[in-house]
Amino acid sequence: MNLQKTISFASLIRAEQVHLLPIFDKKMVFPIGDDNRDRKIVPFINYLLIALNILAYVYWQKFGQDMQVTLAYAAVPGEILTGQDIITDSKIITDPYTGQRFEMPGLEATNIPVFLTLFTSMFMHGGLAHLAGNMLYLWIFGDNVEDALGHLKYLLFYLLCGMLAGLSHVFSTLILGQSMLIPSLGASGAISAVLGAYLRLYPGKGIHLWIFFLIVTVPAFLAVGVWFAFQVVNGLGALGGTEAGGVAYAAHIGGFIFGMLLIGMFAKEFIAHRNASRRRWI
Repeated sequence: MNLQKTISFASLIRAEQVHLLPIFDKKMVFPIGDDNRDRKIVPFINYLLIALNILAYVYWQKFGQDMQVTLAYAAVPGEILTGQDIITDSKIITDPYTGQRFEMPGLEATNIPVFLTLFTSMFMHGGLAHLAGNMLYLWIFGDNVEDALGHLKYLLFYLLCGMLAGLSHVFSTLILGQSMLIPSLGASGAISAVLGAYLRLYPGKGIHLWIFFLIVTVPAFLAVGVWFAFQVVNGLGALGGTEAGGVAYAAHIGGFIFGMLLIGMFAKEFIAHRNASRRRWI
């Protein structure tokens, strides 16, 4: 029997990945930075979050090779909804396209309350490309949001919105009748909230895009708006029970909406100061 021992994460999990402006060719269009001339503080919380994501993938997940850790601490909708740890046996499945047979590992025991996987899953990734794409977005957009909120508020905002984004995926899985036993992981629910906050705080800030070997600067409302439109359009693919390409679009959409809504509470002082400055110029 020709049996492959491992299965790609793309087939096994729901990846919460912030795509590189995927309305276009990912290899030809992606953000490389923004206008940081007005940034006032060193965003060490954002740097810390990036470092923790990298360390989790390298040392905890062992570059994604430790399937036991990944399947134990990713967020499983069925576990979140029932509050019970679910352990399943591995099974042999056949790829419908290639005919290749492989062993799909089962869910592992979770040694923490299952609700906390909404937190642990935020720092886990399914591959180097998954990690790199998410960290690029966090590097570009997170520092400015931290600058507006301050260090502690930014950390609380990031973690709260990340878990709310995870819950958005859980409940959309239930409502759409999808599999409740497919784990999800990735930082993009929280990063989507950062994008929502960024759009509300800095709609006119310049975002530098690499487009066909050229660097073009566009306003944030256009760059982020195109990204969000893509999430909505592709998220509609989940209607009717399809799997939306293995991507947790509901986490992206939910995170973005929560980010836009909650930033008004977290950044009251920044928004009030900005509005007052605008009135002085009118």
